[in-house]
Amino acid sequence: MAKQPTPPPEAQHFDVVVIGSGAAGLTAALHLAEHGRVAVLAKGGLSDGSTAWAQGGIAAVLDAGDTVAAHVEDTMIAGAGLNHRATVERVAAGASAAIDRLAALGVPFNAGETVSERWHLTREGGHSHRRIVHVDDATGWAVSQALIRAAQAHPNITLVPDMAAVDLITHRHVVGARFPQRRCHGVYALDTKRRRVAAFIAPATVLATGGASRVYLYSTNPDGATGDGIAMAWRAGCRVSNMEFNQFHPTCLWHPKVRNFLITEAARGEGGHLKLPDGSRFMQRYDDRLELAPRDVVARAIDAEMKRLGLSHVLLDLTHLGADFVRAHFPTIHARLLELDIDCTVQPIPVVPAAHYSCGGVMVDLDGRTDLAGLWGAGEVTQSGLHGANRLASNSLLECLVFGQAVADDIAAAATPDTPSAIRPWDESRVTDSDEEVVIAHNWDELRRTMWDYVGIVRTDKRLERAAHRVKTLRKEVQDYYGNFRVTADLIELRNLVTVADLIVRSARARKESRGLHFSTDHPGMAATALDTVLDPAQGRGDAV
Repeated sequence: MAKQPTPPPEAQHFDVVVIGSGAAGLTAALHLAEHGRVAVLAKGGLSDGSTAWAQGGIAAVLDAGDTVAAHVEDTMIAGAGLNHRATVERVAAGASAAIDRLAALGVPFNAGETVSERWHLTREGGHSHRRIVHVDDATGWAVSQALIRAAQAHPNITLVPDMAAVDLITHRHVVGARFPQRRCHGVYALDTKRRRVAAFIAPATVLATGGASRVYLYSTNPDGATGDGIAMAWRAGCRVSNMEFNQFHPTCLWHPKVRNFLITEAARGEGGHLKLPDGSRFMQRYDDRLELAPRDVVARAIDAEMKRLGLSHVLLDLTHLGADFVRAHFPTIHARLLELDIDCTVQPIPVVPAAHYSCGGVMVDLDGRTDLAGLWGAGEVTQSGLHGANRLASNSLLECLVFGQAVADDIAAAATPDTPSAIRPWDESRVTDSDEEVVIAHNWDELRRTMWDYVGIVRTDKRLERAAHRVKTLRKEVQDYYGNFRVTADLIELRNLVTVADLIVRSARARKESRGLHFSTDHPGMAATALDTVLDPAQGRGDAV
């Protein structure tokens, strides 16, 4: 006998629902909590997202010899001219205030080495000055913990872990007469512990769900980086942009047992050398900036050397920096590598590029507004215009902090709209529990391998065509499965991943040039005019505009 569906729990009402508990989501929540009741939903634990994994630091102009204009230009250069200058200027100008707010929350940034230096600043690839403020090599973890502590202490913030967002609640879910405006009213989310879907209803919803790098077989990201917010917004009618720009971090640890441990950009910024197995350096053949070239340049160089010589990895050598220096500047990396029998003070680190960051996402304006009324976005889930065709190192947490604040300010200033009298509860009356969970695991693996093999660091028209055909088939299989069985955390993620994979492939096929992170051997030149690739669900196709 089929299991009878459990009645859905009562809907929960808040002034704002924030989906995601990383730097973007918690920054927005802390500022919004002064104006009303805020729920923050986390797919897993509160610190399971990408924020806690960020090693290097946060870019900000904090040195007397540096300027906001220089930070802007470095960002524009790294982004291959596709950045929106107004966004870059706003984010760079807001950086120092964001650092001050974090310091006030207790983030223990490394102090400067002289009386005149408040913070110790390091340098990373693509930056013309030392401007990376950090907490050793575990900045993201320190930021995450400080924001979580502040949110836990605030009486107007309700933190809800183990809550996987399924779909946005829109005008289509209003009971009775159609709501007069296309609008977001909250989110349906699966309680992964109780396996029940609940409705969280609010006049304002914030997407802060992070990126989609887990669409690739090898990634530096935590398992939850499955493009949930991008896919949900797309299904709700929002445009997405520049999905073809997937940043591959040049230096992920190559190890048979550990496939997602990042070796921070700062390791090269402080003088680390990339080498071949014979001990020779190779970056001089690719860029005059050597190891300090932007990530896309370094990642392609490593990829080229691996293919040229048939290597499984290259080496990152820190030994010449001295054991005391390495242990002092990279204590987390040093300790983790020792657990794997790698002493980076006396031997080089085996590294390989891995998917790291999604530069594209849901289109937002300078206030974080999406195309859908009642829905805002901040952080990696969005395409704000900051990163262009390639993100500059340590601008990611910065974007979360500045746009988290901008979103909160805009929501607080907006008039509170009327809310619908009733929202349809989640309906499981026509589905059953799956007896074929292996289908999810199989399709998940095939999707990631397809993206890795055909939509990776170097692309061709033929590879993209193959990817498009395979992703289309997988989308049909996943959609059929979703329509027949109760949702699980794995099914939610797979459904979102296959949607995002389709968006990435369609965007990549639409770009007939090589720019930043998108490099095609069939279109090696850069177009004279930099245009965003915009996909509109209302049109069903991507147009460069």
